[in-house]
Amino acid sequence: MAFRFTTSRLTPRLATRAGLTTAVGLSVYRAPALRTMSTQTGAKKSGSNTALFLGLAALGGAAGYYYHNSTHSLAPQKTESKPVDYEQVYKDIADILEDNDYDDGSFGPVLVRLAWHASGTYDKDSKTGGSNAASMRFAPESEHGANAGLKVARDLLEPIKAKYPGISYGDLWTLAGVVAIQELGGPTIAWRPGRTDGVSAQSCTPDGRLPDAGKKEDHIRDIFYRMGFNDQEIVALTGAHALGRCHTDRSGFDGPWSEQPTIFSNEYFKVIAGRKWVKKDLPNGGWQWVDKNSDTTIMMLPAEISMYNDKAFRPYFDLYAKDNDRFFEDFSKAFGTLMELGVPFKGDEKVYRFKTTNA
Repeated sequence: MAFRFTTSRLTPRLATRAGLTTAVGLSVYRAPALRTMSTQTGAKKSGSNTALFLGLAALGGAAGYYYHNSTHSLAPQKTESKPVDYEQVYKDIADILEDNDYDDGSFGPVLVRLAWHASGTYDKDSKTGGSNAASMRFAPESEHGANAGLKVARDLLEPIKAKYPGISYGDLWTLAGVVAIQELGGPTIAWRPGRTDGVSAQSCTPDGRLPDAGKKEDHIRDIFYRMGFNDQEIVALTGAHALGRCHTDRSGFDGPWSEQPTIFSNEYFKVIAGRKWVKKDLPNGGWQWVDKNSDTTIMMLPAEISMYNDKAFRPYFDLYAKDNDRFFEDFSKAFGTLMELGVPFKGDEKVYRFKTTNA
């Protein structure tokens, strides 16, 4: 079981409330059963607030309004759905991020992973995939190895979907990723609504569209080039691995990318550039890179070290390790693009730049 930290549980929101200052953040690559790179989740421990979520869902799950007619029978009264208050949705998501009984004390990393996996299936040639249909609600996509563990994130957001029935799942999931990044100390990310949910498994994308963390840099390029990203954007997006950790029961890998997995910063790049990495065999027959000079469980995935050693990728790793502001600027643009892949916007949608709840 990966270690826990007392100090690293102080997310920027908690630190602000406590009058403390946090300095670093952590990176998150995750590889599911198929060894996919993305953010990871851990098993929910005792003391969970599952009952609370179920209670909220029950309160918010009404399908319509009813009235008594002259014979006191009930008949449905159709009403137009209210406009969604996205500012309030942001705040409601922010309020459920922290949970000391979950992983490193925050649901933030798994929400980022949900947003990324919902969006990263896009294929620019066939114009399929992306966040528009929220197709991970359906099998077989919900059961793809790359999406192992994401049910916890989808379920976490259900009470909010019930409270705001007018928001699509695609909008909710991508907005949750934005909330998590910003509330955990990351940059402001422009976001707009406009996604329409699919109604069946016909919207599901084929398995294998997300990165395999056990492969090399050419595979990573193939995956991201298919979406339309360039090398600089690929490395910037990799910096989301400032958040979270891997779990052997999900990805086959184990451990966090730095000592503070709930703070978003350029720490991921500092760690990969500043430490000596050695191979470590895993009980499941796989292997990963670990910090040679540390007794912690800090790790890197095979694909990450291959990327770092690539001549074209390397300058961006070094740049972001030295310049957090540049990383934030480039990440914000690339992540905003990722969230919109495959979405047929009409062009008149309001663009939101949300303020953090502790601003």
